[in-house]
Amino acid sequence: MDLNALRAHFPSLDHGLAFFDGPGGTQTPRPVADAIVDTLTGPLSNRGVVSRSELNAERAVTDFRDAYADLLNVPAEGVVHGRSATQLTYDFSRHLAKGWNAGDEIVLSRLDHDSNVRPWVQAAERAGVTVRWIEIDGGSTELDLDSFERALSPRTRLVAVTAASNVLGTKPPLRHIADRAHEFGALVYVDGVHYAAHHLVDVPALGADLFVCSPYKFLGPHCGVLAAAPELLETIYPDKLAPSPDTVPERFEFGTLPYEILAGATAAVVFLAAIDPGTGGTRREWLAHSLGSLHEHERALRTRLEEGLRALGDAVTLHSKAADRTPTLLMTIEGRDAREAQVHLAARDVLAPAGSFYAYETFTALKLEHPALRVGLAPYNCVEDVDRFLDGLASFL
Repeated sequence: MDLNALRAHFPSLDHGLAFFDGPGGTQTPRPVADAIVDTLTGPLSNRGVVSRSELNAERAVTDFRDAYADLLNVPAEGVVHGRSATQLTYDFSRHLAKGWNAGDEIVLSRLDHDSNVRPWVQAAERAGVTVRWIEIDGGSTELDLDSFERALSPRTRLVAVTAASNVLGTKPPLRHIADRAHEFGALVYVDGVHYAAHHLVDVPALGADLFVCSPYKFLGPHCGVLAAAPELLETIYPDKLAPSPDTVPERFEFGTLPYEILAGATAAVVFLAAIDPGTGGTRREWLAHSLGSLHEHERALRTRLEEGLRALGDAVTLHSKAADRTPTLLMTIEGRDAREAQVHLAARDVLAPAGSFYAYETFTALKLEHPALRVGLAPYNCVEDVDRFLDGLASFL
């Protein structure tokens, strides 16, 4: 992989900033921005099959579904666009709750971003459904699978769990969780927002029934994508306008689609596939090779980052401990407010945010009372970025 060639596609890097805020949203390469502009300036109108402007809109939709079918390994008819993963989860919590009855149960995880917690909690409250919890082992920052087993019952209708924590990086044993949930007849809803930024997704292999991700976490524009088997989507009935399509997946997409955003999201997949495509013959194979190269690149940077943090001694506490995790590190600084560290680093053109990052249950479970510093690696990060962060943090201590 030619990192210099990759970085040259990102105009924002010309400003001399070192970005470690990828878990909140990555920088955008020029081809993605160009795709958005080209689609908007069209010609463009509502979808149709007559005029060139209608066909341009239609192509933006079909190209988007084909691209995310390749990225997530689902049929194109199983790809649903949404404004965000949060919006999609709220939508599907309402859709699915229609089939719940008082006395039913759902299982949620303390490891999750609140977007995969609160929509389900609120839907459960309205339906009279009991919420059970998968706890976190504070020592390992892994999910406590014994608590998961205790939470399951013949009344379980849904298990909602992350594929990777957006603050700790922890990747739970998703296939095991899904298989056990399926033994009880429950659906498995997976927040793959952070996972999809670092791994090629195979929704069926993960065992997910419904999987959401956000293209802006992997170089695309701000939107959300839900993936599922079309056959499952056929069994779910949303509230919708009477004249709007009743076909899958269109019946889950409300109002006119943002064609320019779809084009940008497609361009992000095309860009990822071209980073280091190897010799494969399909876009899925190109993606597998490219994302494999990016994984190794990010793994090497994470190793350098962790070694540098250990050299700083006890002043820095690293809370990301799981054996299997993404290149995302959560840390606190002894006797100091992490927000002060964020400001100190920003003055040195290093962007490493402090906060709780909507991981409300995780921070509560780990008894983290103060904001923590999160450092997330992205494809465009380099050794010089890591060293600048470490030097800046050392000068803060």
